Amino acid sequence: MSTTVWVAGEVLIDLIPKDGGRVAIVGGGPANTAKALARLGFDSYFIDGISTDAYGEQARAELLADGVKLDYSLTSNNPTCVATVTLDASGGATYEFLIDGTATFEFNESWLPNPSNPPAVLHVGTLATIVEPGATNLFNWAEKVAAPLVFDPNIRTSVVNDRDRYIAIMQKWAAISSVIKMSEDDLAWLYPDMDFRAAAKNFINEKTQLVVLTRGASGIDGYTQDGEVSVPGVRVDVVDTVGAGDTVGAILVEAIVKYGLDNLVGTTLENTLHRAAQAAAITCSRAGANPPTFQELEGF
Repeated sequence: MSTTVWVAGEVLIDLIPKDGGRVAIVGGGPANTAKALARLGFDSYFIDGISTDAYGEQARAELLADGVKLDYSLTSNNPTCVATVTLDASGGATYEFLIDGTATFEFNESWLPNPSNPPAVLHVGTLATIVEPGATNLFNWAEKVAAPLVFDPNIRTSVVNDRDRYIAIMQKWAAISSVIKMSEDDLAWLYPDMDFRAAAKNFINEKTQLVVLTRGASGIDGYTQDGEVSVPGVRVDVVDTVGAGDTVGAILVEAIVKYGLDNLVGTTLENTLHRAAQAAAITCSRAGANPPTFQELEGF
């Protein structure tokens, strides 16, 4: 069984409020997922442009310290994308990004890894799928990678607030995705007049076999052609929710490798979503994107 996974998308710096100021934390949904997968014991290859500036070196050092492999990342002299984070009373995060001209979105097929030597699973998501011209380059490359694709749109309306444009992007990526993971906030914004169940099932087709909807403390739902599975959330003292959904994405990748995509139904899917809820709870109990190790999760 191959333990090689590719995660394509952004690594950036989250400026998180602390003690009246802000602290620089390595973030970006895909980077968080790559880190979570490495902590789970996978050969986790992260694919992005990483700057040579101080923030880029901070990101590089942290990813490597967690065991993430950067063989397929681009070293760039352009600056790192920075996100100013605001936390609400419940620990929920909103983001304001500085994107233009950064190393973070320099996706180009000239340096992306050879798609003819695919991993066990490819995970793609967040801003890398909407920031042009890199997003189109990333898509053209991803559709050539012969591996199950897990897509996490992780909607960022502060970057694109045109719903029709976002839906078009979403549908484009969904057409090549095996699994789609999104939050109920994502789905509610994309389809405000549609029932969650109907909206989620709308993505199920011959290509997309599983749609996973995270609902915060209320739990996680999974939709397949065979039916629906729901698990409750896991109670924990929440510090913040940064990286929780990204951790869920890592557990989905883990399950595809362990069980096979076709087997993620019924009890197997239910067990997977329960494990994802546990992993997300651990992440929420700590500041920033700090997902659990395999040992922590096994002992939870």
